Amino acid sequence: MGSVRYSSENGIATLVIDQPDRLNAMTYEMWASLEGLVARAEADASVRAILVTGEGGRAFCAGADISQFGSQRDGEDATRAYDQAYLSGCAAIAKASKPSVAVIRGVCFGGGFGLAMSCDLRLARSDARFCVPAARLGLGYAYEGVRALFGKLGAGPVADLLLSARIIAGEEALRLGIVNALWGADSFEQEAQAYLGRIAANAPLTLRAVKQTLNALLAGEQERDIDAADRAIAACFTSADYKEGQRAFREKREPAFIGE
Repeated sequence: MGSVRYSSENGIATLVIDQPDRLNAMTYEMWASLEGLVARAEADASVRAILVTGEGGRAFCAGADISQFGSQRDGEDATRAYDQAYLSGCAAIAKASKPSVAVIRGVCFGGGFGLAMSCDLRLARSDARFCVPAARLGLGYAYEGVRALFGKLGAGPVADLLLSARIIAGEEALRLGIVNALWGADSFEQEAQAYLGRIAANAPLTLRAVKQTLNALLAGEQERDIDAADRAIAACFTSADYKEGQRAFREKREPAFIGE
């Protein structure tokens, strides 16, 4: 049985989808664990960003573990519970106050695609492949899932992905905005780590304010909390980190932010 492993180092909380013999397909239990793992990262003051990735080099996540469909997605109640675990896990990452980054190698299909799109940023190796195969499996793709994709990609790419169920390779994924950066295998690990390190070195209160604003922009009208975004932005200007940023700029050195 697979799991989602948690570790934290150098300001980055890492969630590793660990079921490589099934291309990191997610079981119900794995989806259900995401909320708690994100909460753990949120509660840790040393964490400045959340990294989501897959074990090994073959896959980020192949989606839901179809071996469970007969038991976990058979019947209306079971299907509803499974879908809720998936949506709640993705929502925990999307709505986290700390930025999230998906680091993608190889296959990123189905629920794995939805999980990656729940992150604020997606960094991909050039062999990454993307697909939402619901139409090939006879599955109904949940309204909330479609809305989340629509907010990130727009109507045209989402219609293409869901109606064709085709596989999209790395370069096209970059062009469509599915991924934010794409690197070859020879430089991917180094480039991805450098990018993550750059985020972790930035001012935590500014990162939080950006997340609050992005969350407000992507939320539905009734869920949009602009006041919370405004408060987070205002907090930046009264912080010790704001003063440190100015000093570091004048002194031509790297700032040492503390999140206060």
